Amino acid sequence: PEKIYPSLHIALHIFIQIIPVITAVILLMGISNYILKPKTVIKHLGGDSGVKGWILAISFGILSHGSIYVWYPLLKELREHGMRTGLLAAFLYNRAVKIPLLPLMIFYFGIPFVAVLTIYTIVASVVEGEIIEMIEYSSDKRG
Repeated sequence: PEKIYPSLHIALHIFIQIIPVITAVILLMGISNYILKPKTVIKHLGGDSGVKGWILAISFGILSHGSIYVWYPLLKELREHGMRTGLLAAFLYNRAVKIPLLPLMIFYFGIPFVAVLTIYTIVASVVEGEIIEMIEYSSDKRG
């Protein structure tokens, strides 16, 4: 019994810390349900999105912050509304580009290295997305 109180205190402290994350997820889900209609998602991130879809996925991937766990429910919902799997992969891949850390990276490695690495990351995200879509397409044909 004397160990229960400290354990409950720690659990309450953790719960208080994750309340903002839970609130953010609920808010994002509500906003996405209101704004992101299936037709809108298909238009901008669907099968016929073209270059615009890749640019949006890459840009949002670079701009996204915080824990990836916060993004999973929103990405699942976008996928259910028609987002291409390749664009989803590009979004996740480009989360590796961290804008707040770029100045530190430039300080240690220099502008040319950071520029080349960022460009390679973006290009690799598109290649990875295309490969995933080819795998998905070939598995759909078989099954």
